[in-house]
Amino acid sequence: MIRIDAIVPQNDIRAISDALKKIDVGGITIMKVRGRGKTIGHALHAGKGTETFIPEFTDKYIVTVIVVEKDENEVVSIIRGNTKIGKIFMYKLSRAVDIATGEENEKAI
Repeated sequence: MIRIDAIVPQNDIRAISDALKKIDVGGITIMKVRGRGKTIGHALHAGKGTETFIPEFTDKYIVTVIVVEKDENEVVSIIRGNTKIGKIFMYKLSRAVDIATGEENEKAI
């Protein structure tokens, strides 16, 4: 099993979610976070509009999915096809347990 975390802008969340549904990725978790990366945030007007400032941290979203290893490349391709900026991180998982049923690993996801 693989955990895939993608850090993406808000406007790409719906497209990614819809595309993942088409390949039967059941669960998806979205977290709103603040951070900084290579891209600089938009300038904001301060005071009465005469001054601007660029915030150090901007809003970003982390999309998390758990998939079997054979689906890893397809999920990465879907995410890359539906957003133009961000990062994708993959982690190997050793075990998953469904709390309600007790099923484990692939059956749990």
